[in-house]
Amino acid sequence: MDAERLEDLRKWVTEVGLDGMKEAEILHGFCCGLVEAGFPINRVNMIIDTLHPIYEGRAFRWRKGQADIEPVIEYGRSDEGEAAANWRRSTYYHLFHTGEEMLRRRIGPEHEADFIVLDELRDEGQTDYLAFAHRFSDEGTIGAVDCFYSSWSTDATSGFTDEEVSLLRDLCSPLALAMKCASLAHITETLVTTYLGRDAGRRVLSGRIARGVTDRIQAVLWFSDLHGFTAVTESAEPEQIIPFLNDYSEMIISSIHDAGGDVLKLIGDGTLAIFTADDAALACQRALKAENLMRERIRSLNKGRASRNLPVTDAYLALHIGDVFYGNIGSQDRLDFTVVGPAVNEASRIAALCRSVEREVLVSSAFYAAASKKDQEGFVSVGRYALRGIQRPQDLFTLEPKPLSPLADFCE
Repeated sequence: MDAERLEDLRKWVTEVGLDGMKEAEILHGFCCGLVEAGFPINRVNMIIDTLHPIYEGRAFRWRKGQADIEPVIEYGRSDEGEAAANWRRSTYYHLFHTGEEMLRRRIGPEHEADFIVLDELRDEGQTDYLAFAHRFSDEGTIGAVDCFYSSWSTDATSGFTDEEVSLLRDLCSPLALAMKCASLAHITETLVTTYLGRDAGRRVLSGRIARGVTDRIQAVLWFSDLHGFTAVTESAEPEQIIPFLNDYSEMIISSIHDAGGDVLKLIGDGTLAIFTADDAALACQRALKAENLMRERIRSLNKGRASRNLPVTDAYLALHIGDVFYGNIGSQDRLDFTVVGPAVNEASRIAALCRSVEREVLVSSAFYAAASKKDQEGFVSVGRYALRGIQRPQDLFTLEPKPLSPLADFCE
C-alpha cells in the first residue's frame, strides 16, 4: 500500500469535512482514494441517524465499479414491524447492543454466517467483512444522532490483512468526523426549514438572524383555517384530534408548497403563508393554483376519512396582497421569522368574515386588482364589508362556483 497516499487521504477527508462537502461525495472520494492507495475494498455502507419528522436516518453506499448504485437512502422508523426485525439481525445492532467498537467476520463456506448480511456477501464473492461503531459523547449527541456505523468488505482471496484492518480502523475516525459535520449541516437545514418554512429557513441559515432585521416585500397573504374545528374537537375522540389536524395540514401545506408558496406559521387549525413573485399577477396565480390543489386534495381526503367513519371538514381561505415587513421579530432570546404590517391584519380580518358571509374563499379588492384579467374572470363580488379595526369598508370577492357535469356525483 502507498503510505504517502493514505496520509494525503487523511488530510483530504479533514479538509472536505471543514469545507462542507456532502456525505455521499465524501464517501465516494474517500473510497476511491483507498483503492488508489492499494486498499482492497469492494463494498462500503455507512449509516447515521438524523432529526427528521419522517426519516430515522440516512444510509450511504459505495460499490467498486458500480457508478449506478444509489449513494443515499433515507430510511424510516426501525422500532416496529419488519424494519425492527431487520435491525435486530444486523451487525450494527450487535455493536449497539454489546458496546463493542468493531466486528469482523470471515466469509466463505468454511465460516459460519451468523448475520444475514454475510449470506448476501458470500453470494457476491466477498471474503472478509468489517463493521465499526464510532460513538459520540453525550455532549456531541443531538437527539438520536449518537453514533456513526460503517461496514467494509473485500473479495481479496485471503481477506483483509491485520495491517489493513488497523489502518482502516484508524482512517475511519477522520472520515466519521467529516461525515458527522456534513450530517449536522443537513440536520440544521432540515430543522429550520421544517419549523420556520422553506424561504424563512434559508434566510436564517444565510445569516439573517439579528433581531429587527426585516425586508419590506410585496406578497400575497394566505390565511386559512378549518370549518368547525372547535365542534370536531368537542365531539371526536381525543386520540383522533392530532391525526385529524395532520391529515388536513398535509393537504393544505403540500398544496401551498407545490404552487410555489411558503408556509410561515401554523396556529392550531390555521395556516399563514405567502406567495411572492416579481410580477404581482403571477403571485396571485400561484395562490389560486394552491387553492385549487387544496380543494382537490381535501375532497380526496374526505372520501377516505368518511369511508372509515372519521370526521371530515373543509377549509376557509382569505387572500390579500400588500406590502409587509418580513424578518426577525421578538425578544432577545425568542425570535419569530414572520410577516407583520397592516396588510397582515387586513388579511386576518377577511379570513374571519368567511364564516359570517358563508363563503369558502374571500379575496380582497387589492388581490382582485393585482390578478390577471383571465383570473379576474373567475371572481364574483360578494359586496362591500367593514373590517374590524380597518378604517374603510372594502369590496370583497369570491371564486365563482365551477359548474358540475351531470356525472360529477358518480365520478368522485
